[in-house]
Amino acid sequence: MRRTPLIATASVVAAVGALLSTAAAGSVAAPAPATAGASVPADLTLVQVRQSLLGSHSWYAQTYRGVPVLGGWYAVHATGAAASVDDGRRAVTGLTSVSPGVARASAATAAKGHGNARGSRLVVVPGAAGAAATLAWQVTTDQDKQVLVDARSGRVTKVTDERVLASGSGKVFDPNPVVALQNESLKDANNADSAVPASAYKTVTLANLDGSGYLKGSWANVTNSKKGKNAAAFSSTLSFPYTRSDTRFEQVNSYYAVDRVQAYIQSLGFADVNHESQDLSVNTTTQDNSWYTPSQDTITIGTGGVDDGEDQEVVWHEYGHAVQDDQVPGFGSGSDAGAIGEGFGDYLAATMSQGNSADTATTPWVCVMDWDSTSYTSTTPHCIRRLDTTKTVANRTGEVHDDGEIWSHALWDVNKAFGRDKATRIILEAQFSYAPSTTWAAAAEKTVDATTALYGATDAATVRAAFHARGIL
Repeated sequence: MRRTPLIATASVVAAVGALLSTAAAGSVAAPAPATAGASVPADLTLVQVRQSLLGSHSWYAQTYRGVPVLGGWYAVHATGAAASVDDGRRAVTGLTSVSPGVARASAATAAKGHGNARGSRLVVVPGAAGAAATLAWQVTTDQDKQVLVDARSGRVTKVTDERVLASGSGKVFDPNPVVALQNESLKDANNADSAVPASAYKTVTLANLDGSGYLKGSWANVTNSKKGKNAAAFSSTLSFPYTRSDTRFEQVNSYYAVDRVQAYIQSLGFADVNHESQDLSVNTTTQDNSWYTPSQDTITIGTGGVDDGEDQEVVWHEYGHAVQDDQVPGFGSGSDAGAIGEGFGDYLAATMSQGNSADTATTPWVCVMDWDSTSYTSTTPHCIRRLDTTKTVANRTGEVHDDGEIWSHALWDVNKAFGRDKATRIILEAQFSYAPSTTWAAAAEKTVDATTALYGATDAATVRAAFHARGIL
């Protein structure tokens, strides 16, 4: 289910993530920012309002003569006595007309090499380094691509892969068989029931179902088709007693993981963080990967190696991307923000396991996705990534998953200092105020500021020290 926008303008709602992404290389000076408390500039369209513990956060998309401007955004954070403004509007110069010379259908045809069109809209692409802006059709395809087609020439000028990928695949029980059995020697054995002892399974309550007989509820919605190899699980009695050799097992495991993480977020006091039924497409790709697609607001779960739906830590990681996209439309533009996204996803996976499993030498909390990673790691403990590496900013590589270990370590140090609930509350509160293309330093400062507002200067100094230790501040 797509989240319901606060406005009815379809062109703004569609592909909000792409709307706020950088569509042209380089950048130019944005219009002068409005001051806090001033009226909102006229060139904006409201995208959403989110309520945090400290106040409200209103996000706007920039427009030019009524057409969305790629990469243009504006935010008003009403926290405390006065509002603050983050101004991400882009300069639009040299564009004399917003009437396309290429028809919408022709743009869809031009984009066909990247998939069949799901939708399209007219956008303004700001020019780089003072160059003139251009008009383009932004085509969303069924291959999770955003394709820019020049609205004058009909030429494809940019293709963006929307998927937010996790480096690996695997799903489990609670949170997975390796942790549940404290056994690093388990192997997938091609989904055989015999590969995982029955004692690894846990019978749980599947809460918040809508009663339709499908795995559809308040906070999670398995969107698999009703027929075919990977058909959606159905039970008129709402009983889903599958084992891992049945493809429906991963649907149940994924539903439970998402329902549980949303319940935890709400327990921290947040009633407006991805507060929706999150779509889950389970076992619908054979890739050894899973990902979140912003324009579709869907988490896709793969079956390569260990089926990702068997490892709840994989699902929680992907849900982290959905959370950030909900808090900040289009979050993740740029290498710093991308690494923050991966680091937060790993942190969320670790802290969810922290709430329901022991921290042992065999399966330490800082080792994430330890069942999924058995397919392609030889050393133990099996980990896709860790939250306690020695990496600092000096070790960054530009690969967002690798660099995410720098950010996740800082978050984990905050967790160790304050405990799971307090740390996660700080982190979630801070994320409301991140810019879509934030830098590490800027996001760290926002996290320090949130700590000050929630808990005071002494705790804020502890958070600052955690980021300083990683070379971020």
